[in-house]
Amino acid sequence: MSIPSNLETVQGTKAPSLVQVRNLSKDYHSGSFPFRSTVPAVKNVSFDIGQGEIVALVGESGSGKSTIARILARLEQPSKGSLILDGEDIFATQKRKASMAYRGKVQMVFQDPFGSLNPAHRIEHFLTRPLLLHQGFAGTNALRFKVRELIATVGLDEAMLERYPHQLSGGQRQRVAIARALAAEPEIILADEPTSMLDVSVRIGILNLMRRLRDDRGVSMLYITHDLASARYIADKTMVMCAGELVEGGESLELMANPHHPYTQLLLSAVPDARGANRAPRTAGPGEHYKSPTGPGQRVQLSDSHWALGYPSAG
Repeated sequence: MSIPSNLETVQGTKAPSLVQVRNLSKDYHSGSFPFRSTVPAVKNVSFDIGQGEIVALVGESGSGKSTIARILARLEQPSKGSLILDGEDIFATQKRKASMAYRGKVQMVFQDPFGSLNPAHRIEHFLTRPLLLHQGFAGTNALRFKVRELIATVGLDEAMLERYPHQLSGGQRQRVAIARALAAEPEIILADEPTSMLDVSVRIGILNLMRRLRDDRGVSMLYITHDLASARYIADKTMVMCAGELVEGGESLELMANPHHPYTQLLLSAVPDARGANRAPRTAGPGEHYKSPTGPGQRVQLSDSHWALGYPSAG
């Protein structure tokens, strides 16, 4: 099959892409005939994730960002669209063996650290199982060594392996979830709001761990969040999602410094200022309003690494 080559249009980068998502849509249906209705959760979303890159997907609750993560993890099927990984359209693959191989390459860390670990098992179980499934460890000594290496990688003591989930704090459980994902030696980790249910005091530790894994292991990540401040801190690139659509994207620092879409400006205005006050809503000057040459809903390339959806001119 042919793979789209318009990387600059989609993400504003010429770097080789590890993952290519094209025209992804997801509709949910409710009711029954003749009152059946369709609710579009994701609308024609396209983006790339490069090797060793953290890409943040930012939006409010209900914007569709977690739905995208679940589709990429193959926990849900898309209504349409393609996902290219290593030159193969994953959604066109139905064989169980190929699906298992994909799950080894793409792992997910869920939002809820209290619900993602089975309370009946010790922590060692959660690291041993993916090593057996995806890495084929046979020797007991080699398996134990790898488990201890994983738990140390995420900053936990070896004694944690004998504990049950209820004996760990939320931050410790989330570190175990990250170690479990690493056990499969994935190419990309889907992190669905991994810090939103944690105490503020431990969030920065999880974010620093994710950055270290990118730097030391070259693991790519899709970081899903409603927090633009954490996206700026951790992500190489940021995409803003509103009502199922991507409305703006680009290099994180450039996007935060010069937001163009009204929704991005609105989100940034809600971020607390370091001086102790909220930013005032940004008001564009006369020359800052723009209109897409092909009309609203089409992407406008603002720079090599920054794009936004066109919207009608104010004047």
